[in-house]
Amino acid sequence: MFKRISTKTKAVLGILLAVSAGSLFAQQANEQFVPVLVYRTGAYAPNGAPWANGFIDYLKLVNERDGGVGGVKITYEECEFGYATDRGVECYERLKGKGPTGASVFNPLSTGVTFALTDKAPVDKIPIMTMGYGRADSADGSVFQWNFPLLGTYWSAADMLVQHVASKDGGLKGKKIALIYHDSPYGKEPIPVLAEHAKKHGFELMVLPVTHPGVEQKSTWLQVRQSKPDYIFLWGWGVMNAAAIKEAIAVNYPREKMYGVWWAGAEPDVLPAEGGAKGYNALALQHSSGMGKAHQDIMKYVYDKGKGTGKKEEVGQVLYNRGMINSMLVIESIRTAQAKFGKKPLTGEQVRAGIEALNLDQAAIDKI
Repeated sequence: MFKRISTKTKAVLGILLAVSAGSLFAQQANEQFVPVLVYRTGAYAPNGAPWANGFIDYLKLVNERDGGVGGVKITYEECEFGYATDRGVECYERLKGKGPTGASVFNPLSTGVTFALTDKAPVDKIPIMTMGYGRADSADGSVFQWNFPLLGTYWSAADMLVQHVASKDGGLKGKKIALIYHDSPYGKEPIPVLAEHAKKHGFELMVLPVTHPGVEQKSTWLQVRQSKPDYIFLWGWGVMNAAAIKEAIAVNYPREKMYGVWWAGAEPDVLPAEGGAKGYNALALQHSSGMGKAHQDIMKYVYDKGKGTGKKEEVGQVLYNRGMINSMLVIESIRTAQAKFGKKPLTGEQVRAGIEALNLDQAAIDKI
């Protein structure tokens, strides 16, 4: 039966609604938004998913254990872009204005997306954090003031590999190195450095591009079998890496002569080849796999509460840990910025100042 609501009742309801809306606004206003670009589908999902799980689990840990950063809750939203540059840019445009102060910092998780966002970031005043990927020339902060290539670049990776193999077998003069690379901005990054090293050390450089996604490599490895390079540098991602190791087995190329960059050195890259991967080498971007105190806390505060993002048994794997560390760098940048601007939601420009001032010495790492 319909009853007319009195004016007095309307007034009370109006006050209650206003109070509720005000409480909701206050809650939302005390949040720091972190966008999360991911690829959980397609050819790169086996590598992209564990990274995303580690990244998000660490955000959850900070909320569950610490109540956020300085009392400010961390909110996030995933955006699936399938490692496609155009979709990655769409994710950026959709997420950059989210939260009370906009996006804190973007982790593009793609060199192609990083190139595409480099001109957008200074305009939108949102920093770009690229942990072990992105454009290597952005290490020059006087030019690229909004790009932060933390924990190394592909130029440094190429240099490390050349120095390593040069220390073996009496140097590189007269030898041959083949770069088998993902035919994308990511895969092309080391070529200029390797070309310079070829001149300096007197070795021949072969460049062998592999078309996305990298499952079909028969013609590439036919060239390997014919030219017999002394070393192979593998600049792959996703299914391309496991396919390359399997092809090396098929043409009987010694795996101990193969060296991958850090995006070709995780469980999904070697497990499909089983024992045939034995001897294969890859650079490590961080302490690779294993569990520490932070993982124990993630188990206690996240997984034991049924809030885990992925499978519990994948916690501590190489790419999961890399996502965790990337998330930690975001959190500590926010914490550092709060020390300057106050314990409140911060703008991208303020978080950028936190990244610039970030100082993770051993004491800080122990505390984390």
